[in-house]
Amino acid sequence: MQDWSKLRERMVEKQLHRRGIRDARVLAAMRKVPRHEFIPFSCGSLAYDDDPVLIGAGQTISQPYMVAAMAEAQGGGLKSFANVDELVADLNAPD
Repeated sequence: MQDWSKLRERMVEKQLHRRGIRDARVLAAMRKVPRHEFIPFSCGSLAYDDDPVLIGAGQTISQPYMVAAMAEAQGGGLKSFANVDELVADLNAPD
């Protein structure tokens, strides 16, 4: 069984923080949002890799860094941690 929280923490440190994502709300949301629940079960272990993941019908879930960068770019428009959680979850979710 995967330790999803450990994979999320590694993703945040290696892929996001090291690349300059600094908004604490975004980093906290990326640590919390279960990306593996947005992709097919058979691909769950790929959810926290540094790549987009195919989710079917020719679509992908975006690379974690891109999700964090888009969320951080919204910075001033985010008034609460809950809003960041919602934004990150929405950016992770397939259309």
